[in-house]
Amino acid sequence: MEVKLGLKNFNILMLIAIAVFSTDIKSVQGQRVDVQPRNVTALEGEKADILCRWGKPLQYCRIVIPNEKALNLSPDWDKTPGFQYFGEGLNKGQCGVSIQSVRNGHHGTVKCYLGADGEELEGQIGLTVALAPLRPELELYTKSETGAYQIGQQFHAACISRDGRPPSNITFYLDDEPITEGVEADEIIESIASKNTMLYTTRKQIRRYIQASDDRRTLICRSHHIADRGQPQEARMQFQVRFQPQPLPEIKVYGVILGSDAVINATIKANPRPRTEWIVDGIAIPQGTQNGRYESYEPIDLGSGVFNVSLTIASLTLEDTTKMYYLKASNEFGTQEYSVRISSSEAAAVNGLDTAAIIGIVVGVAVLIIIVVLVVVARATGKWCFAGKGNTSSKPQGSETSDTESADLKQSKFKKYQINFEGLFKKKPQKVVDVEKNNAEAPTDDPNDDAAPSEATVIIEDDPPKSGERNLVYAELMLKPSEDANNPNKNATEYAEIVYVNPPSDQKQPDKK
Repeated sequence: MEVKLGLKNFNILMLIAIAVFSTDIKSVQGQRVDVQPRNVTALEGEKADILCRWGKPLQYCRIVIPNEKALNLSPDWDKTPGFQYFGEGLNKGQCGVSIQSVRNGHHGTVKCYLGADGEELEGQIGLTVALAPLRPELELYTKSETGAYQIGQQFHAACISRDGRPPSNITFYLDDEPITEGVEADEIIESIASKNTMLYTTRKQIRRYIQASDDRRTLICRSHHIADRGQPQEARMQFQVRFQPQPLPEIKVYGVILGSDAVINATIKANPRPRTEWIVDGIAIPQGTQNGRYESYEPIDLGSGVFNVSLTIASLTLEDTTKMYYLKASNEFGTQEYSVRISSSEAAAVNGLDTAAIIGIVVGVAVLIIIVVLVVVARATGKWCFAGKGNTSSKPQGSETSDTESADLKQSKFKKYQINFEGLFKKKPQKVVDVEKNNAEAPTDDPNDDAAPSEATVIIEDDPPKSGERNLVYAELMLKPSEDANNPNKNATEYAEIVYVNPPSDQKQPDKK
């Protein structure tokens, strides 16, 4: 019984030792071997470099390539044709190989074995030898009995690129424009070829709704692969779309000349070719016919389902520009009516300001000019916020203001409102020299003049006018109430004298800076 227990314990110890030894080997292999790069892709006949590294000097470097003998390589030993040592040297812990010409049989896993400090370390690198796929194929899942599609119909197809290595990438185009809407991600399918070689098939699907603009355009399925050498392979199909004439907003034709023959052009989309007729004042003018001054032409095919339809008006009149013209186009899929207006004016700028914006700018400028003029007039006449500026005396309560001037000033009464633009923004200072109270009656040559005594005589001293300069002087006369109780409104006219005082000749004028 004791012997059995001893053997059992011995077996347990052996298992533990083996497990620890295996863990140490895996730890060394997994942590110390550096492989650059992890995967290498090369075309057949090209050069490929593979490198394994370790942090200590190596005693040997052995590399195993699929379908080749084991290679013992070093910088000093180069005896194997087609294979050379690659790296900075064994003493720097580098073990690599340069394959001068890759063959299809080299595809697979390349292993490197590094010997150092009595241990052998292993690294692995995936070598992919590229194989060009077959020409892509288009599989149509949405088919039409007539070979044509209709607007709004869902189109479903798939592009397949078979037996490539590595997998190819697929892109859909409509003519030269990439299609992204309704395109699904690539689906990769693996398949095993001869000698257990793995090949890949790429499949991409597209689902989209047919549009009128798709007509006569080409759907392209293009595969991109490293083995294409910059010349991708592709598959093609052309869309045939059938649809009724498509609607348009109101058509406007500008620049027609009165008195000349005018041509109205309308561009419409339809497939197949539409039948057209113009309607003027309720009269139908079918294509290829003439009615009075109006002539309708056959539609001109511009390609891709686009047609130009024309109407000629002989000797255009002003009344013709006020009419609404109608164009009716129809084919086996439906009918569409268009409205057309013509104008003798030039076309409005498409990228510029519209009519409303231009009118708004004109009105705004006009309002601004009016405001400026009103401010200038108010400043010149002392109106509104400029009232009372520059007065030398305040108006007594209950006093009256004379509203007439002397007989000598009546002829130039309008000069009161003259505007001196030089003085609008630069007002000369005025200085009141003397105010004399005079209750006596002013002397007059008219014995019948019963004018009331003046309130005051105002003497204004100002700089003398320069040569050629005309100064404007304004005065306001304040009156006392009439002392005649029997006739309070006796005064009808008042005369005033404005005295201008010249400065003494010996008085030195102040320097103007």
